[in-house]
Amino acid sequence: MTSDPKPSPDESGLHDLDSPYTLGLAESAKGMSGKMDHHAGHRERMRAQVLSAGARSLADYQILEMLLFAASPRGDTKPLAKALLARFGSLSRVLKAEAEELRKIDGAGDAVIATLKIAETLGEKLLRAEIEKRNVIGSWQALLEYCQGTMGERQVEHFRILFLNNKNHLIADEVQQTGTVNHTAVYPREVVKRALELGATSIILVHNHPSGDTTPSKADIDMTLEIVKAAAALNIRVHDHVIVGNTDCLSFKSRGLI
Repeated sequence: MTSDPKPSPDESGLHDLDSPYTLGLAESAKGMSGKMDHHAGHRERMRAQVLSAGARSLADYQILEMLLFAASPRGDTKPLAKALLARFGSLSRVLKAEAEELRKIDGAGDAVIATLKIAETLGEKLLRAEIEKRNVIGSWQALLEYCQGTMGERQVEHFRILFLNNKNHLIADEVQQTGTVNHTAVYPREVVKRALELGATSIILVHNHPSGDTTPSKADIDMTLEIVKAAAALNIRVHDHVIVGNTDCLSFKSRGLI
């Protein structure tokens, strides 16, 4: 009794290099390689543009796209950059967006959020450098630019306090409370307590209106007067309360409100 010889490995369909399955793997690998090469080439071209024409030559979505390179070492970051701008409306608003809002965007995970917050903090530090180690009251325009740059275009209210020493130099800048789109709870006793802890002799109050309208509400005025009264009892002066809108600021002092 005889049997047909077993096919050699080279003759077996399982080892046929021309089989559809093998060709599919090869084509898939080639496609992935092509995409990676394309993304790498795109990044190199963008870097070359920055080096030759300057970063100002980039559109906002391109700036954000390059920033996101740090969060995504490989892959295309352009769709996410455009999605973030479409959702928040501007580069500034993307950087200032709250983490929970950023997470609602597909692809915006921890690495992306951390990268955006680092960029936001860097911008704040650059602005703050203009008022540090200087008489803040004598550098009022720089102070307003700092307030506008750090608090303008935010989508929720932030209440911030600038603590000054007896030479009106900035010794601390702290966000005391974060609220909703139209309300932030502020406690005068906590404001004064923190000033004493830092050894501040005067303070400047700052908060933003996400609506963009800097008109103070009755609650804004009443809260300010309560803080002024509580601070005065301990020889701490409230120089001003600044309300920050999307494009401008309002000074309580200049309006005669304190």
